[in-house]
Amino acid sequence: MKNLKISVIVMLLLTVSFTNAQEKEKMNHDHNHNKMMDMKGDTKAEAILSDYFSLKDALVADDSEKAVEASTKLVASLKAFDESNYTAKEQKELTDIIEDATEHAEHISKSEIAHQREHFKVLSRDITDIVAITGTKNKLYQQFCPMYDKGSAWLSTKEEVRNPYYGSRMLKCGKVQKTIH
Repeated sequence: MKNLKISVIVMLLLTVSFTNAQEKEKMNHDHNHNKMMDMKGDTKAEAILSDYFSLKDALVADDSEKAVEASTKLVASLKAFDESNYTAKEQKELTDIIEDATEHAEHISKSEIAHQREHFKVLSRDITDIVAITGTKNKLYQQFCPMYDKGSAWLSTKEEVRNPYYGSRMLKCGKVQKTIH
């Protein structure tokens, strides 16, 4: 009888221990999921995207002055970005990308439209790299023009192609390469 009681107690302890382990694992999973959701909703990253899209739209419209304004705002958004919510490796990558993106956005704010478009090509790669790390709450389209500088990509919130590299000269030149969620 004594062995039966001990066996029952051991079984109860194992059951409680197993249940606690499952709850802890579920909490860790929920925490990681919430962290991923936070990254997808990173407001500073979304501000960078918003300013990038304003710049893209200005180039699509062949409006160099609006491109200067938008790139100036983009520089401020890039400088305000906080990498602290990311892993050490991601922080290093983001720091390097943001430094490069800031340099190109600054050039855009001081250039005429042809030169703005040259810097926009590299800036678009940088912004795409930022999105790859931070995620986004919006559906984005990576679009590609095979004609500009041996092929150039950019991001858009709309599936319809509006080419920032040629503007009104070749407004619809390009295609959607991929969709980013």
